[in-house]
Amino acid sequence: MNISLVMFLVFIAITLGVTYWASRRSAGASAYFAASQIKGWQNGIAVAGDYMSAASFLGIAGIIAFQGYDGFIFSVGWLVAYLTVLLVIAEPLRNAGKYTMADVLAYRLKPRPVRAMASLSTLTVSTFYMIAQMVGAGALVKLLLGNMVTYNQVVAGVGILMIVYVVFGGMLATTSVPIVKAVLLMAGTVLLSILVMAHFHFSFGQFFGAIGQVTYHDAKGAVVVKDFLTPGLRYKPPYGPLDLISLGLALIFGTAGLPHILVRFYTVPDAKTARNSVVWAMVLIGSFYIMTTFLGFGAATIVGPDFIKGHGGTNMSAPLLAQALAGNIFFAFISSIAFATILAVVAGLTISATTSFSHDFWTNVIHNGVERRPGEEVLVARISAFVVGAVAIGIAIMLGPTANVAFLVALAFAVAASANLPVIVLSIFWKRFNTVGAVTGLAVGLLASIGLILVSPSLMAVDPPTVTGTARHLIQAKAWFPLENPGILSIPLGFVGAIIGTLISSEPTAEEKFNELLVRSNTGLGAEKAVAH
Repeated sequence: MNISLVMFLVFIAITLGVTYWASRRSAGASAYFAASQIKGWQNGIAVAGDYMSAASFLGIAGIIAFQGYDGFIFSVGWLVAYLTVLLVIAEPLRNAGKYTMADVLAYRLKPRPVRAMASLSTLTVSTFYMIAQMVGAGALVKLLLGNMVTYNQVVAGVGILMIVYVVFGGMLATTSVPIVKAVLLMAGTVLLSILVMAHFHFSFGQFFGAIGQVTYHDAKGAVVVKDFLTPGLRYKPPYGPLDLISLGLALIFGTAGLPHILVRFYTVPDAKTARNSVVWAMVLIGSFYIMTTFLGFGAATIVGPDFIKGHGGTNMSAPLLAQALAGNIFFAFISSIAFATILAVVAGLTISATTSFSHDFWTNVIHNGVERRPGEEVLVARISAFVVGAVAIGIAIMLGPTANVAFLVALAFAVAASANLPVIVLSIFWKRFNTVGAVTGLAVGLLASIGLILVSPSLMAVDPPTVTGTARHLIQAKAWFPLENPGILSIPLGFVGAIIGTLISSEPTAEEKFNELLVRSNTGLGAEKAVAH
C-alpha cells in the first residue's frame, strides 16, 4: 500500500505544479477562460485527455468485462462521435464564438434569453458528467488504499483538487493537466494491451477463443459459460435493439454538444488550428478505444467477472487486470493514471460550467453584458467553482461507489445531444431560426431527456439502484419509458421543439444576421474580434 500512496502523491504533486505554473500565466479573462496560446497538437491531446475519461478507461472496460460485445458498442459510439465534431461543429464554433457555446447562439439571436437557457443546459450536462467521474475516483482510490481512506473522503478530496485547478489555474491549467494525463494514459493502456496479448502468446486465435467461453456465476449462483462475442448480454429483446440505437444516437451526437469539449475550440487562435486539434484528438481517441477491447475482454478472461464483482465492481476491471498481469506496482501505476484521468476531466467540466455561469449568466444575462469592475467575471467563475464542486461531491456520495461510470456518462451525452446539439446546428445552418426556437429547443431537449431518464429503467440500471422502495416498483410496473437511454426520443424532440418554436414566431434581425454568421463561421472573417454581447 505504501507504493500506491507514493504514486498518488507524485501524480497530485505534478498536477498541482502544473496548476501553479498556469496560475502565473492566467491574468485577465481571456487568458483565464480561453488560454488561446495553445497549439493545435497540444489542444488535440488535451481534447483527447478530456474525452478519455473515467467512463472510457474504467467504465467501458468494466461493461465489456461483464457484457461483452454489447459493452464494446460504447467504444464504437464514442469513437465515431468525433466525425460529427470534425465535420459539423469545430470550425464554425471556433469562428463564431469567444468563450462558450452561447456566444454562437447570441451572435444573431437575442442574447439574454438564449444565454440563460444555454447556461442552464451547460450546468446540467456538466454536473451529470462530473458525477460519473467522482464515483469512479471514489471507487478506484478506495480499492487501492483500502482502509486508509473511505469512499466519501476520496470523493471530497477529488472535488477539492478540481476546485484548486480551476480557481487558480484557469483554462491553461485545465488544458495542461489533460495533456500530461493523456500521455500517461496512452502509455499505460498500450502496455496493458501488450501484456494481455502476451498472456495469450500474442495469438488472436487464443484470445478470441477465451472470449467465447467466459465462466462466471449468475444471480442464482449457478455456473454460466457465455460467448462474450455474441450480442444480447445487455441489450435483450424486446427493447434491446431500440435501446442500442438510442445509445448510439446519444453517443454520436452528444459529443458535439458537450460543453467541456466545445470550450476546447476557443483555446486555439484560429479555425484551422481547431480542425487540426480534432484530427490529433481522433488519432489518439481511435487508438485508445481500439485498445479498450483488450482491457475489457482481457479482464473478463484473465481476471473473471466473479472476482471483479467482489473487488470493487465493474469500474475496477482495468486496474484488477493490471494487478493480475504484473503485480501490485503496475496495479498502483494504472490506478494512479486512472486517478489523474479523473482529475483532468473533472477540472475541464468544472471550468466549462463556471465559465458558462460567469460569462453567460452573470455578466450577459444579469448585468446585460457589462462587467461592472475589472476581474469580476473571473471572480464569479472562481466562486461558482466551489458551488459546482460541492453539488457534484454530494450527489456522487449519494450514488455510492458501484454505479458504472460509462453508463452514467451515457446519460450526460443524451442530455447534451437533446438540448445543445439541435440549437447549435440550427443556429449555424438555418436562416429562419430565431430566439424563440433556441429557447424552446433547449428547454424541450433538457426536459425531455431528464424526464425520460427519471421514468425509465436508467435509475434501476445503476448497481445498486438509485431508486428504491415504492418509487422503484411503480416505475418498473408502469414501464413508462422502457429504454435505458432516452436519446432515440429526446433528440428528435429537441429538434422538433426548436423548429416549432421558430415557426410560431418571427425575428427579422436574426435572419438579417444569418449571412454574416454564415460567412464568418466558414471563413473566420472577423473571428479574432469575437462578439461577447
